[in-house]
Amino acid sequence: MRILVLNGSPKKKSDTFRLTEAFLRGLNKDDAHEVNVIDVIDKEIAPCRGCFGCWQNMDGHCVIDDDQNGILDLYRTSDVIIWSFPLYCYGMPSHLKAVLDRTIPLIKMKMVQDEDGTVRHEALADFSKIHTVVICGCGFPDWDGNFESLRLQCRQCFRDPVTVFVPEAPMLNVPQAAPLADPLLARFKRAGEEYASSLTLSSATIAGLEAPMIPKETYINIVNGNV
Repeated sequence: MRILVLNGSPKKKSDTFRLTEAFLRGLNKDDAHEVNVIDVIDKEIAPCRGCFGCWQNMDGHCVIDDDQNGILDLYRTSDVIIWSFPLYCYGMPSHLKAVLDRTIPLIKMKMVQDEDGTVRHEALADFSKIHTVVICGCGFPDWDGNFESLRLQCRQCFRDPVTVFVPEAPMLNVPQAAPLADPLLARFKRAGEEYASSLTLSSATIAGLEAPMIPKETYINIVNGNV
């Protein structure tokens, strides 16, 4: 398989990317797959102009001549795309959102309606073979009110993605928290192995990955310097 990883953290070795690296170790434990990791922060990717020049050319490229077109080439030839990023204002960091905004060249102006009534733009090519995984970490202590809008966006943009949203992610880069963080990283590695065999994750596996490492009150006290 061809695996494209879009690292949306401004820090290459971020909390979230530690989870993604563990997932990749399981997914590609036999080194049988081609893995391309793109640190999006290092790329020149302008905001979408909304000019729809791509819909005039219909060549799968953006009319803006920057690094996005190389990403689009990898995107449409990948089997698995992993979007990895920290939660910023309940969504993607702006530089990664620019990548998503500028995937418009991969769809047509023509609209189609799915059996469930959902209306979407028709894809420029058959992207049904592409499987999407979203791994997002945040500094909040739990799920409540934090990931709901991102989950909705992912469902609308990627159609049936595997999403894993992890609270308390800053603990992954705190040496004193290793007794709690290391078991979580091990679970992500096993999850990658599971995904390699089935191209999905069970609800039980996802629940185990998303479970907070420590109670909310304890985490808040640590962050606030009260312990």
